[in-house]
Amino acid sequence: MTDIKELFKNIKGKRFFLVGIKGTGLSAFAELLLHSGAVVSGSDTPEKFYTDQVLASLGIPYVEHFSKDNIPQDTYCVIYSAAYSQDTNPDLSEAGRRGIPMLEYTEALGAFSSAFDAGGIAGVHGKTTTTAITGTLLKALDAPAAVLAGSAVSNFGGHSTIVNGSRYFVAETCEYKRHFMHFCPRRMIITSIEPDHLDFYPTYQDIFKAFVDYAMLLPEGGELIYCADDKGCCELKHIICEERPDIVLIPYGNSASGDFKITSNYIKDGSNCFKVSGFDREFVLHIPGRHIALDAAAALAMAVCILKSWKGSVTDSDLDRIEAGFKAFCGSKRRSEIVGKAAGIVFMDDYGHHPTAIRLTLEGIRNFYPGRRIIMDFMSHTYSRTEGLLEEFASCMGSADEVILNDIYASAREKNTKSDLNQRFFKALCAHHPNAKYFNRPLDAFDYLAGHLKEGDVFVTMGAGDNWVLSKKLYEYFEAKK
Repeated sequence: MTDIKELFKNIKGKRFFLVGIKGTGLSAFAELLLHSGAVVSGSDTPEKFYTDQVLASLGIPYVEHFSKDNIPQDTYCVIYSAAYSQDTNPDLSEAGRRGIPMLEYTEALGAFSSAFDAGGIAGVHGKTTTTAITGTLLKALDAPAAVLAGSAVSNFGGHSTIVNGSRYFVAETCEYKRHFMHFCPRRMIITSIEPDHLDFYPTYQDIFKAFVDYAMLLPEGGELIYCADDKGCCELKHIICEERPDIVLIPYGNSASGDFKITSNYIKDGSNCFKVSGFDREFVLHIPGRHIALDAAAALAMAVCILKSWKGSVTDSDLDRIEAGFKAFCGSKRRSEIVGKAAGIVFMDDYGHHPTAIRLTLEGIRNFYPGRRIIMDFMSHTYSRTEGLLEEFASCMGSADEVILNDIYASAREKNTKSDLNQRFFKALCAHHPNAKYFNRPLDAFDYLAGHLKEGDVFVTMGAGDNWVLSKKLYEYFEAKK
């Protein structure tokens, strides 16, 4: 059997076909392949995504249907989304019949990373923003690196990928189904370890063991950047100390020791400012939240590690560029994203779908917009996560003045066997929150909110489902009333 890492050693001029090419991960990977000199095309459904524009801007062709006739004759390798299988997808069935090598996206990403000095960024929450900030800093430093995030990033030109060289590669890596075990890291960030993906990790120990195994992938002298404020990360640190003393441990956060200890974090002139012990600088962000400052400290640690590997040291000029990178960071899609401002109302959207992420994001918005009324619409994602963390979900939204709850957003990977779960969730929420309402679908709440929102309010949709459309529609409504 061919070593899949060998497939990516010399890909210039070779044809790759991507099934599910409009997905965030695959469209970003298509861009990386293109920059590496490969010939790229693919297939997907006719449904439109933001990635349609990304692929068009890159000149990557694709068809909007699946068929055995889609696979070009000279195809070198087929890469596919986990949403598709050889049993049901005609493109993959044909590739299998012809003996063309086929890799799931996470396998391909891992094999691709083996050709670089690679850094992985993982964690139950915070990994996308941390990756986006890391990429923005590396861009500001003009480092010879490519970066892949799990969402579109404004500072990446609206893409999920930025390519500025081929010596270093930094990517967001996913813990679900242990996908990150395919990655080949020289250094890594772990932002948080908590119960999640309960359909695959029934207990905390199950998911914790996955992160331990991921950290163990580091080679001798590899660098583990971990959040000293996170209990799970600290547990991981102790195990690494005992079993892998050859790994360099780099803590960050308020409880950290060393250069990346956050010594202060405060709001000044409408900005989120923080300082760390190793640098006599004030770093300024325009995205709210203490959790964002944490993500920024992690990104700073990764950028400094790469700088030292690349140049041997960090100069004042480098720090000037890092400062500028923080100030320039505009966030990533669906991460404390400002949809717009109209009639004195701020409309936001956030992907937060874990209780800790929700709590931290709302606290950040509360601190950033003091004295304003915060109204949120929340749509939980997956029945297993909602059931397993029901009490945590019910009690994490206290920083919002009003909460609107929608039906749980189903995952393709599970079926709802809890017919009363929506009602139980709402009942639990009401026990913690005095001002909660229920609308089955997000747009069912449109008329109520159109008459209820007023100047000075902050309205945020939150969750991994499709309730983002509510914030968008409300913004358009109030903008048209000007």
